[in-house]
Amino acid sequence: MQAFFIGVGILWDELLLAGALVLFIEGALYTLFPNLMKRMILSVLSIPSQQLRISGLVLAAVGVLCAWLLKN
Repeated sequence: MQAFFIGVGILWDELLLAGALVLFIEGALYTLFPNLMKRMILSVLSIPSQQLRISGLVLAAVGVLCAWLLKN
């Protein structure tokens, strides 16, 4: 697949590869540890929305930082 740049400079094929890896890892977790994944999903329901929002923001920022460090 020929890569082409989008506005912020991310290659589409790298973005698709990242998405495929997320699907693989998540699928592997559900395959290997189905009961643990069920318990984790239920435990998320007890976490306040604001705490989930902050955790998600921190994880997203760490992910962006890691990607930037790997690319530079």
